Amino acid sequence: MAAASVLGMAAPAPAATRSASGEVVVFSTEAQPLDVYRNPSGCQQLPTIAHVLTNQTDRPVHVYGNPFCVGPSVTVQPGNGTHVPGGAGSFSA
Repeated sequence: MAAASVLGMAAPAPAATRSASGEVVVFSTEAQPLDVYRNPSGCQQLPTIAHVLTNQTDRPVHVYGNPFCVGPSVTVQPGNGTHVPGGAGSFSA
């Protein structure tokens, strides 16, 4: 048991604690400027009328259908994009 405790302390911090490098860009409508999230970290609520999210970071981004980043998600790999749920979606990096 003591060995397991020592090994647990020696493990590196999870990658999720590091912010992604780059930008997540969200398109809502032609009449609005893009929403740009630079080096995103943690849970970010999407604009109410968000339509498309592009992941221009170095890490996968997870898109959720609620504002709390919980439950099922769609994974968007770096260099890719996806349509996002309208209303109250969110993403985490």
